[in-house]
Amino acid sequence: MDWRSINFDWNRARAFLVTAEEGSLSAAARALNMTQPTLGRQVSALEQELGVSLFERVSGRLQLTGSGLELLAHVKAMGDAANSLSLSASGRAEAIEGDVCISASEAVAAYILPPIIAKLRDHAPGIRVEIIASNDSSDLLRREADIAIRAYQPKELELIARKLKDINVHMYAARAYLQQWPQPRTITSLAKADFLGFSKSDELIDELSKSGFALEQSNFPVSVSNHLVQWELVKQGLGIGFMLENVGDNEPLVERAFADLPAFATPSWLVVHRELNTSRRLRMVYDFLAKHLN
Repeated sequence: MDWRSINFDWNRARAFLVTAEEGSLSAAARALNMTQPTLGRQVSALEQELGVSLFERVSGRLQLTGSGLELLAHVKAMGDAANSLSLSASGRAEAIEGDVCISASEAVAAYILPPIIAKLRDHAPGIRVEIIASNDSSDLLRREADIAIRAYQPKELELIARKLKDINVHMYAARAYLQQWPQPRTITSLAKADFLGFSKSDELIDELSKSGFALEQSNFPVSVSNHLVQWELVKQGLGIGFMLENVGDNEPLVERAFADLPAFATPSWLVVHRELNTSRRLRMVYDFLAKHLN
């Protein structure tokens, strides 16, 4: 857009629009709460700026000229935009509507998002939410989702990310299962216990070794890719598994397998496509999630 070519005054354009809609200078002046001579000067100044005649008098009444009719649609669109801007700035904008797809891990989608989505629905009932519950990352660049909650910071320049508070994860087991093992429970005393792994147990073994565990594949007799299924297996006494702190600590069937072991702090990022900068719908939902996830 050539901004230098836009050289007229909006107040004059508004004077023209209201005069055209009201049908007379006197009525337009009353609508704008200004004197009729002042309004007349604004309309005349706009005609001089644009080099066209906007009105003509026919039988003592103002009528739009051909040029005035042609310009009226454009100025009316400007008036609608100005009105929307004023409403938005005062918090009285029309309800934001549309679809928003949110991608999150299975545990986050099942246990953290529901109360937040309930509040979002109350706040913006026109928003239709789709949730992708998967431990695999949705491709935002291919628009598989609009917003994602991830455990890592994206590197793509087309994506915008906001750091959230870390998510604490602990190892849990059913109370009945833990009673089978020597007390006190330590990494050593539970060295032969069953652990419930995901599909890539090797990576989990390597990661746990950093915390002092010396586990082998034999410690993982059952593996399941779905975190919610794994949690059900934990509650039913099949072994030790992982869960979010606020979920595990509030489940009466289980307890922390290692009470003295610090939480595994998992980073959390709220990620969105750069369309955020031009979409009111995405901006509202993104900011809402960021507020309630921290």
